[in-house]
This record gives sequence, structure tokens and C-alpha cells, in this order.
Amino acid sequence: MLLNSYNLMMTLKVRPLEFTDFAAWLPLWTANNLGINDEKITAQTWQRLCDPDQTVYGFGAFEGKDLVGILHYILHPTTGHISHACYMQDLFTSENHRRKGIAKKLLRALLEEYRKQKWARIYWIAEQNNAAAQKLYEDFGKKLEFSFHVLV
Repeated sequence: MLLNSYNLMMTLKVRPLEFTDFAAWLPLWTANNLGINDEKITAQTWQRLCDPDQTVYGFGAFEGKDLVGILHYILHPTTGHISHACYMQDLFTSENHRRKGIAKKLLRALLEEYRKQKWARIYWIAEQNNAAAQKLYEDFGKKLEFSFHVLV
């Protein structure tokens, strides 16, 4: 298994999502949303990801021509810093490609962009009971002890 993971990492390419990636992106987007696919939200999300005038961006992890992982992030102004902050909203790897380092490679691409653009910070929200996400994120950041609430 270690050899297979190593071979995958050698052929895996991470790059910004492009307009022509829609058909490959849609199944991952739908799975990320637990099978719920609201056509209006999906169309608007894809439009935002592909519009250079928006502040919503995405990376795709490709094994050959197959899209096997996605990462979406949003840049926004923040108080206390001149540069934008980055909210990583979605990180998803197709089920049959998990535990191969794909999510880590996507996160490293985001960190590289952070360094190039000199953002204020990168942050994200992960469910506490999502053990795989919690384990992954331990390697990339520090957990802050905040209580998270949603008003509506």
C-alpha cells in the first residue's frame, strides 16, 4: 500500500480549477454535499469558482485526467490586517482515493498560495466528530478554543 500511495503522489497534479473541469468537478461537489445537488447553488458556485472577478477559488487534484480531490477557498478583507484572510470552505477527496495524501497535497497548494499572496491567515471549520479531518488538520494548524455558533 505504501508503494501505491507513493506512485499516486508522483502522478498527482494540483492546479486551479478551470471552466472545462465542470463535468469532473460535479460528482465530487455532489458527494461533498452528501448527495444533495441544488442546481441553482451548484451553477452559482461553479460560476463563482471560474469568474476572475469573484473571490471564490478552487484547486483540483488530478490523477492523470481524473479529478480525485477538490479544495475551495474564499478570500475576504479582515480587521487587524491589510491583507485578505483565506477561509478554506471545502476540502474533499473522492472516496476511493482517500488515505493517499491527496488532501495534504491540496492543503500544501493552498499554503503555497498563502505564502505568495501574503494573506493574513488561513482558517477553516471542521466538525469535531470528523476524526479524519481533525487528524489531518493537526498537521497543518493549531486548534483554537473558540465556540462556534450560527445565528440563522
